This record gives sequence, structure tokens and C-alpha cells, in this order.
Amino acid sequence: MNKKMLAGAGSLCAIVMLVVMNSAIQPIKTMAAQNDTPLSACGPRGQLPAEVASNVDVNARCFELRMYTVDTERVGSGDFNGGIDALHQRFREEEVAIFERNGAEIIGAWQDVESPNTLVYMLAYRDRAHREEVWQGFAADPAWQSLRLKYNVPLQRPQVFMLSNTDYSALK
Repeated sequence: MNKKMLAGAGSLCAIVMLVVMNSAIQPIKTMAAQNDTPLSACGPRGQLPAEVASNVDVNARCFELRMYTVDTERVGSGDFNGGIDALHQRFREEEVAIFERNGAEIIGAWQDVESPNTLVYMLAYRDRAHREEVWQGFAADPAWQSLRLKYNVPLQRPQVFMLSNTDYSALK
């Protein structure tokens, strides 16, 4: 991968290529299903296991890449009232603001052009502990509860990747 590609830190292609090329990165369990297995560590080098820490920046942040795919077979059934456009509207209307209010930095959000029912977004945190604080605040936020009901979109199990920036990454 050349410097131009790495320098385009906002580029979904560069981010996804890094995730796919690094076979050590595996999707983690979703928030609802994580009770039985702890999530992978992320953040500064000193907080990581030795097998990944050697290439991570000393002051690395914790990045979370999330991919949500609408379960089109369930749209319109039960309480589900929306598809991919409703999911984008939920983010557009207030979900991004709820994340920011609870301390997450929104790196970007993308429409997957090869899988039109998939929304991809990335959040950044100081470290793993900060990530946990953000998600606790997000889940308890009354605005999230009401927004989720307003745009109740059926999703397949999200793909989630926890990342720490390398010591040579343009994105810090």
C-alpha cells in the first residue's frame, strides 16, 4: 500500500483494506452478546498484548469499525419499520450527535456501494476504558431509546472490528 493510500485517512477503502489485510483482526461480538467473551483490547501500546503491541503507536487511540447490514427479510414485519434509508436517517437525525454527546469521535460514516443495505462507520476513543464509558452512556441516553423506536431497523449481526493505529499511520 502506498503513502497516498495511507494518507487518505478518511478513505473507507484504505481502512477496510487494512482490516482485511490484517488476518489477526477478527470481528468481535456485538454489545448484546459480549457477556460470555470479553472484547479485544485496543488503544495505546502499553494497554495491548505483546503479540500486537510492537507495531502500535505509544499513544494510539482505540478505533471501532462497525458494519450494519439491514435484514431485508424482516423489514415491515413486527415492530420493524425501516430499511437502509431509515438507518441512514437515524444516524443523520441524531445518532451521530448521541455518540458525540457521550464522548465518541465520529471518524466517518459510509455507504457500502457493493452492498447497498450496509452502513459502515468508525468511532474513535482515547482507549478501551473510554470506549466502555461511551457505550454505557449511549445505551442509557433517553434520546437513543426514543430514536431507536422511531427508526426500528432490523439488522443482521453487526460486524465490529477493534483497531489501534500503527506507529506509522497517518491517522492518529
